[in-house]
This record gives sequence, structure tokens and C-alpha cells, in this order.
Amino acid sequence: MTRTWRIRTVTDAARARIAVARLAAAHGVPTVERARLAAELSGRLRQCLTKGGVWVLTLDGPGPSAGAGTLHVSVVPAPGAGAAGRAPWTVTVPCPEPGRMSDAGPVPEDPAGLSEALLGADEDTAVVLDKLAEQEELVAFHREELHQTNQGVLALHAELDAAGRAQREAFAAERRAREEAENARRRLTFLADASAVLNASLNHDEIVRRLPELLVPRYADRVDVWLFDQEDDRYRPTSHPRAAVRAARTGRPQYAAGHPGGLPGVDDQPPSALDPDRPLLCVPLLTRRAPLGVLTLSPPGERWDPDDALMLLELARRAATAIDNARRFEHNRDIAETLQRALLTELPATPGLSLAARYLPATHGLNIGGDWYDAFRQRDGGLITVIGDVTGHGLHAAVMMSQLRTALRAYAVDGDSPGRLLTRLHGYLRHLQPDLFATAVIARFHPDGRSLTWAAAGHPPPVLRLPGGKVRVLDAKPGAMLGIPLRQDIADHTERLAPGSTLALYTDGLVERRARGIDPGIERLAATLGSFGSAELDADLEDSADRILHPLLSDSERDDDVCLLLCHLHG
Repeated sequence: MTRTWRIRTVTDAARARIAVARLAAAHGVPTVERARLAAELSGRLRQCLTKGGVWVLTLDGPGPSAGAGTLHVSVVPAPGAGAAGRAPWTVTVPCPEPGRMSDAGPVPEDPAGLSEALLGADEDTAVVLDKLAEQEELVAFHREELHQTNQGVLALHAELDAAGRAQREAFAAERRAREEAENARRRLTFLADASAVLNASLNHDEIVRRLPELLVPRYADRVDVWLFDQEDDRYRPTSHPRAAVRAARTGRPQYAAGHPGGLPGVDDQPPSALDPDRPLLCVPLLTRRAPLGVLTLSPPGERWDPDDALMLLELARRAATAIDNARRFEHNRDIAETLQRALLTELPATPGLSLAARYLPATHGLNIGGDWYDAFRQRDGGLITVIGDVTGHGLHAAVMMSQLRTALRAYAVDGDSPGRLLTRLHGYLRHLQPDLFATAVIARFHPDGRSLTWAAAGHPPPVLRLPGGKVRVLDAKPGAMLGIPLRQDIADHTERLAPGSTLALYTDGLVERRARGIDPGIERLAATLGSFGSAELDADLEDSADRILHPLLSDSERDDDVCLLLCHLHG
């Protein structure tokens, strides 16, 4: 269906606008769309009236049976009205419901009716304004909700940021704690390992040599050890930094550098004149008895970590203890060795019988002082030879050895046999030192020079080389060790000797090895002694003693004393 209106005046425009609005309502156009259509049409009609001329408004709509469709409104210049060439204006709106053009009703002609119709047309505007107010309220509500949401989001972001910072701080604290724990574990491990290395040696020079090997380059760039050789040496500043001399005098650690060290328990000093560009940590090596020296270190970098410095102070204390123990050990060892050698007998000259003896102190550990030998004449012209070993080591063993040696000589004055002498020594040792034991072999060469009486108490058996080169181990039943808590009578054993015979008395340090026991060593000694000829033994028994020791000790670490006494009957 189509309707048209000719527009010349404002009244024509008002009547056309009213008719279009009513037809749009009849076709079910929504209020907002109607208001928008009326507003756009009013604006277009005002433009047309301003331009002048005659204009034609056309409204095309669906028929009554067409169902839903569209309303098409257009405004064009009237033909022959002098407005040719002007562009038409058109607008289309949907029609949800079918309608008839007659449903809109007539538009009044009189001004009063027209005005009333125009006022009625404002109802759509009122509806639109009401909807607009509702929308504004809804927008305001949503704006408030959005504001609240934004505030919540901002608060949530702040909480998340705070939680993130707290988590990062917790992670950083945990990492620092883990690093500190790892560093503490590393320091304790190093301190334990270094202490084990320092205390493994009883040689103070070796301990001093190992200190730089332990500390450089991890904890120090350079290490110097100043040991006091004499009582007043610590007061001599020659070639030593002033901080080291001060540490020696005060007994307190000193730090010499161009900046304060801030190290716990350490006094700060100006830079050293000997080395002004190098920070120095000077730690006194203190013991309970007296200061031993000063340990001077320079840092691996610009300065030390305070915890590393504390660890170095503790290491210096342990190093001082190790050096002190080593020096005391060396002192006791030297005294024991001196006493041992002073008590070793000068072998007597005997017609027809050559004697050669060797004593070698242990080179490892405090194993000096237990082994001894002796040879002396009795009143009837017989010769007593003895070799023995006191259990224990060091100065105490050397003193006990000297007492046994003196007691044996005193008992031998009475002319007792070797077995009887050992029995009396057994009782003497039980009475004198119940917790100390000894082993010994005594061999008596009779005045006729053709017979030998011997007895053993817990000692390796003598080895006898016969003139033809055959070797016998004199392993007849020996007595038990001297000093054990039981009574015993040690038996004598007698051997006939032919010219050219050689008897070897020795201690277990010559033949015993931890990995193989003592029997293989006795067999090696017998084989070595049997390899000599009688002429060699007659000519130079001293050289023969050295030649016996060399092959037997070439595989030994010498952690025990060694004694050898050779008795050779000339041919």
C-alpha cells in the first residue's frame, strides 16, 4: 500500500508527520523506532521548507495480508516544482505486525485539531524519555557496579601484588638461608677434612708444608707460617709484618689493611709497610703452654667473608695443636732414641768369635725405645748375648728396656743359664711393671767355644747357619712372654757348634710384615743368611750385617725398631 502527501507549508508538513507516525504505530513499529522515524522525518521536512518549493512525501507499506514487512518513507521534490536535481531522502523501518493504511485515522484539517494531534504525537517522545530515564538509571547502576568492580579489582591487584612481593621475599629468604646453610656445611666439611690432614702427621715440618696446600687458592691467596724457634724469637720483628709481631706479643689476631676488616675477634691495624697493597690476617698459633708462632694469610679477593675468617681462626687453633703435638712427639722420640743408643752395648772382643750388631729406629710413628741387644762376658769366660723387645714404645719403653738390661747383667753375675736368667727376668718384670711385657732370646757361648745354650721367651727364634751353608731355625719350645700373669720356668736348649757357624738374633721389626705375618720373614732371613759363604763372614761380619738388612727392609716402611745381632764362630 502507498500513500503520498504534497508539502508546501508547515501545516502540510505537520499533517504528513502526524499521518506517518500514526501509520507506523498501526503497523506495530516499536515506540523508539517510531520516535526516531518522526524525529528524522521532522528534520528532513524542516530542511525542505527552508529550501522552498513543493515536496512529495511517499509512504510504502505492506498490505493487510502481507504479514511482517517494512515501511519505506521518502521525500522528493514534486515534478515541475523547480527543485529538479535535488537528491531524494529515504528511510526504511521494519513493521513487526501487518496493518492497513486506514488504521491510522484521518488527520484533522483545522488548526486546533492539528495542534491537538501534534501534542498527542509527543506521547512517543514521552515514552522514549521514560525508557531513556530507565536506561540512565540502569547505566548509573551498572556504572556503580563497574566502579565497585574496579575498586575490587584494584584491591585484588594490590593484594596479589603484596602476596607476590611476600612470596618473592620468602623465596629470597629461603634461598639465602639455603646458601648460608650450604656455606656453613662447606666450611665445617673443610674444617673437618683439614683437621684430619693436619693430625695425620707427627712431623711438624710436614704440617707447616700442608697448611698452604689446604688454604690456597680457596681461602687464601698466600700463606706464611712463622714458628718461634727460640723463646725470645717472637719479639724479633725482622722480616715479619708489624701486625704479625703484634699478634705474637698480644696473642690476638690482627688485620692489617687500608680499610677496616670488620672481622669478629680481630683487631684492625694500618697496612703493612712490607706489603702495603695486600691485606694481611695474622693469627697467633696458641697452645696451652706457649705461643708457637703466627699464621699470616692474604685474602683470595679483596677481603674475607666474616664467617670464612672465623673458620680460619678455628683452623689456626687446630693447626697449633697439631704442630704442638708433633713437636712434643719429636722431642720424646729424640729423647727415647738418644737413650736407646746410649744404652746399646759396645760389643766385647772375643778370640775366635766375631760380633756385629745393628739398631735402626723406626722412621714412622713413636715406635722407638723397645728393642735392645747386649753382649758381655761371665766370670767363667762364657759370653752372654741377648736381644729383646719391650712392648710399648717411646721414652717409657726405653726406660724399661734399660732396667731389664741392668737386671739381666746383675743376674748373670751369678752364672745362671739363659733359661734361668729369663725366668728371673719374668718375675722381676711382673713385680716391677704388671702391665708391661717383653720378649727376649739369650744365647750363651761356652768358654770352650764349641757349644751354645739358648732360651727364648715369646721372641722370634734364633737362626743358625752351619759351616756348610745349611740354615736351621732354632724353634724348640720357647717360654711365654716375660711379665704375663703366670708362673713359668723357661727351659734351656743346647746346640753343638762347629767352626764357621753363625748365629743370628733379631727382633720382629726385621721379619714381620702386617700383610704377610712373621713366618715368611723368618724364611727370607734364613735364605739370606744361607747365601753367604764362610769366608765372607770370616772376612767382614759388619759388611755381612748390612747386606742382610738391605733385602729384608727394602719393602718395609720401618714402623718399628729393628735389631740384629750376628755371632760368627771363626773357621
